[in-house]
Amino acid sequence: MVGILWRATAWAQSATPVAGVAFELAEQRAANIGDLRYGLALTIPKLAGEPISGEATMRFRLKDGASPLVLDFGTSAAHVRAVDANGHGEFTWTDGHIVIPQESLRTGDNAITVRFTAGDASLNRSADFLYTLFVPARTHLAIPCFDQPSLKAKWTLTLRVPRDATWQVVGNGELQSRADVEVKASAGAGVPLAMREYRFAETPPLSTYLFSFVVGDFKVETAVRNGRTFRMFHRETDAAKVARNQDAIFDLHAQSLVYLERYTAIPYAFGKFDFVMIPAFQFGGMEHAGAVLYNAPAMLLDESATQNQLLSRASTIAHETAHMWFGDLVTMRWFDDVWMKEVFANFMAAKIVNPAFPAVNHELRFLLSHYPSAYEVDRTPGANPIRQPLVNLSEAGSLYGAIIYQKAPIIMRQLESLLGEESFRDGVREYLAAHAFGNATWSDLIARLNRRAPQNLEIWSRAWVDEPGRPTIATELEVAGDGRIGRLAFRQTDDGKRGRTWPQPLRVTLGYADRAEEIAVQLNESVGEATAAKGRALPLYVLPNGGGWAYGAFTLDRASLDYLAGSLPEISDPLTRGAAWVTLWESMLNQALPARALVELALNALPRETDEQLTSRVLGYLRGAWWRFLQPDERGAGQAKLEDVLQAGLKAAKTPSQKSAWFATLRDTAMRAETLGWLQRVWEEKEAVPGLTLAETDYVALAQGLAVREVAGWSELLATQLTRMKNPDRKAQLAFVTPALSADAAERQRWFQRLAEVDNRRREPWVLEGLHYLHHPLRAKGSVKLIGPSLQMVREIQRTGDIFFPGRWVNATLSGHASGEAADAVRQFLATLPADYPVRLRNIVLQNADELFRAAR
Repeated sequence: MVGILWRATAWAQSATPVAGVAFELAEQRAANIGDLRYGLALTIPKLAGEPISGEATMRFRLKDGASPLVLDFGTSAAHVRAVDANGHGEFTWTDGHIVIPQESLRTGDNAITVRFTAGDASLNRSADFLYTLFVPARTHLAIPCFDQPSLKAKWTLTLRVPRDATWQVVGNGELQSRADVEVKASAGAGVPLAMREYRFAETPPLSTYLFSFVVGDFKVETAVRNGRTFRMFHRETDAAKVARNQDAIFDLHAQSLVYLERYTAIPYAFGKFDFVMIPAFQFGGMEHAGAVLYNAPAMLLDESATQNQLLSRASTIAHETAHMWFGDLVTMRWFDDVWMKEVFANFMAAKIVNPAFPAVNHELRFLLSHYPSAYEVDRTPGANPIRQPLVNLSEAGSLYGAIIYQKAPIIMRQLESLLGEESFRDGVREYLAAHAFGNATWSDLIARLNRRAPQNLEIWSRAWVDEPGRPTIATELEVAGDGRIGRLAFRQTDDGKRGRTWPQPLRVTLGYADRAEEIAVQLNESVGEATAAKGRALPLYVLPNGGGWAYGAFTLDRASLDYLAGSLPEISDPLTRGAAWVTLWESMLNQALPARALVELALNALPRETDEQLTSRVLGYLRGAWWRFLQPDERGAGQAKLEDVLQAGLKAAKTPSQKSAWFATLRDTAMRAETLGWLQRVWEEKEAVPGLTLAETDYVALAQGLAVREVAGWSELLATQLTRMKNPDRKAQLAFVTPALSADAAERQRWFQRLAEVDNRRREPWVLEGLHYLHHPLRAKGSVKLIGPSLQMVREIQRTGDIFFPGRWVNATLSGHASGEAADAVRQFLATLPADYPVRLRNIVLQNADELFRAAR
C-alpha cells in the first residue's frame, strides 16, 4: 500500500507524511506526544551482509488519540514485518513512514511494537565491527522511531551479538546484564545461532540523534579519574601507541568534566562515560551521551604529532564533553538551532583547553582556529547565516559548516564580552537549569541574556546570527600638517549591497618601530571614529584587527599594507603577527597583494618565527599559495629556495612537534630530484630525519607523495608499503586509495567511476583521501574532466552520506585545481542546475569553489 485515507480534520490533513521529517509534522507530534519511552532489541549477525532483525516498542501518552499517527522508518515496506498498536495490527507504509490509523490509538497511554529488519544506511558495518551514527535525523533509516530532536525519550536497549570473546558492546546506558542465548536464524530454520545478549539500563531522556551503540572487535582500556571510571574502546594494534596516548586522553576528559560541572553548576547527568575510537570515522567526534565516538587517528597520536594536533585533540575532547550539557542535557527544539549546541561546545572547549596548555598563546589559538575558516565561507557568494531556516530534517546535514563551528564562537565571545563573563555565565546557568532534559531555542537563551545586557540583543542578533556575510572595513587615515594623525576612522560597507551594518568593537593596533599601541573603537554605524588616535605620532602600520578581535574583510591603507608585506617579522607580538597574516592572506585573495609577494614574505618570515602555532599557519599559507596561486613558471623559479628554506627549518626545529610541521610541508611541496631521492631513502628507512620518529602513517604519506610524483618504481613502492603495514584498518585504507594514485589516467578514472555505487562510498575518509590524490595539483590537468561528473554526484552524496560529506567531497574535488578550465567546469555545472536544486548544496559548491575562481582570475 502506498497511501492512506485520512480523516477530514485539520490535524490529520496537515500530517500527511512526506519524505524525511517535515517541520509541520514534527511540531504536531511534539504537541501531541508525551512521556515517550523506547524499548529496542536487535539481533546482529557476525557477517556484515546478513540482515539485522529488531523489535521496537514505543510507549507514550497522546493528548489526542483521534487522529492517525506517523512514525518514521525510511527503509521500505518490506522492512516492516509486523506492527502491534494497542493490540491492533493495521498500518500503512508510505514515503519512509509507518502510519498508524486512528482506530488503533487512544487518548492517554499507548504502546506500539514494530518488528522489523533494520536499514543499513546509518549502520556503519564492517567485517568485525558496527557503529551507529544517527545525526542529524538518520535514526529512522535504521529503526522505526519519532526522529526529531523535540521528542526526547528514555531508551532501553537489548543487543544480541555473536558469542565472540573479542567482541565488545557499548551503549548510552549502563550495562545491566549479559547472558548466552540461542537465537533462531533469520531464515527461521536450521541450527539456532549462539549469541550473547546484553541488556542496558534505561537512559535519561535523549533525542533520537543522540542514541547510539557500538559492537564488534575492540580492546578496552580503563582508568579512574576523580572517582569516576572511564573506558576507552579501540582497535589499535600498536600497543606502544595506546600506552603513549591513553593517560592524556583520560586526563583531558576528566579535566573537561570538572570544568563544565563548575561552570554550569550542574553535575554530569548521564552516569557512565565511555568513548570509542573508530578507524576512518566520518567526524572528529560525536557526542552520544555516555558513549562518545572519536576519529581514532586524531586521538591516538603518533610520536611525530605536531602542537596543532595535540591542541586539536584536546579541543575535540573538550568539545564533545561540553555537548553533554549543550546539546545532550538541553537540546535544540529543531535543527535550525543546531548551531547553538555547536557554538557552546566550541566556545567552552576554548575555555577548557587553556589551562592544559599553559605555554600556548590562547588568544592567538582562538584567532587561528576560528577566523580563517569562517572567512573561507563568509567571503563567498554562497555564504550562509549562522541560524538558517529548515523545513525538513532531510536537509539538516547541509546546515553544518564553518559558519556554525568557527564564526559562531567568535560571535559568542563578543556576546560574553558585551555582558561580562560572570553575567553571561549566570545567564547560561539559568538557561540550562530551566531546560534540563528538555528542548530550547535561541530565543529562549536570548530572552534570559537580554535581561542582563546593556543593549538590545535582538538587534545585535539580527546582524550577526540571522544574516550571512561580513562587513568590509576600510581604514581612513588622514595626516595632519605636523605629520601626526589628523583623523583615523574605519568605514564598514556591505558587499551584499543591502545597507547592513554589523555592530562590533575594534581593537586597533598602531605599530611603531619600538612599540605597538592598542586603541578601542566602537563600530556601530557605518563609520567608527578613532578619537583616541588623533594627534598621535604617525604609525608604521594600522591594523584594525590587531587585537585578534574584529571580524570582517579589512582594506588596509597603502602604507600599512606595504609595511606588513615587507616587514611583518619585525612585529614582536605573536597575536598581532597572527592577525596580520590572516589579513594579508585575505588581501592576496582580493588581489591587493600579489601571491608571489606573500610567498616571498613567508619564506623570509619562517626562519625568524618563534611561535609554533604561527609557524604552522604560515607553512599552511605557503603551501596553499604555492600550489594554487603561483603560476607554474613561478614555482619552477622558486623551487630551490622553497626547499632550501624548508630543509633548513626542519634542521633548526627544536622539538619533534616543530620538525613534524616542517617535514610535512617539505614532503608536500618537494619536486627536486635530490629532495625526492632523500625522501625515498627516508621511506626505505635507509636514512632518518634527525630528531623525528616517523610512524606508520608518516610512511604511508611518504609513499603516497612519492607515487603521485611518479618516482621510478612508484607502483612497487606502494605495494611494498602495503605489505609493511601491521594495522588492518590502515592497510585496508591504503589498498582502497592506491588506484587513485596510479600513473595510469584510465585506472584513476575507473576508481572514480566506482564511487557511483553507494557501497563504495561507505568509508568517507578513504574516499576523500583518494579524491585528494585524484585531483592533486600534479594531476589537475588530467582530472579536470572529472569535475563536472563529481559535482553532479553531490546531491546523491548529500542523500546517502553523513553531514560533512557533501562539502568535503566538493573540497577534495576542487582544492587541487587553479585553472580557468576548472573554474569554467564549475560555472557550467552551476549554470545548468535545475530549479529545484537545493540552495544549500549550491552554496556548498560556491563556498568551495571560491579560491579556485580567485586563482583562475
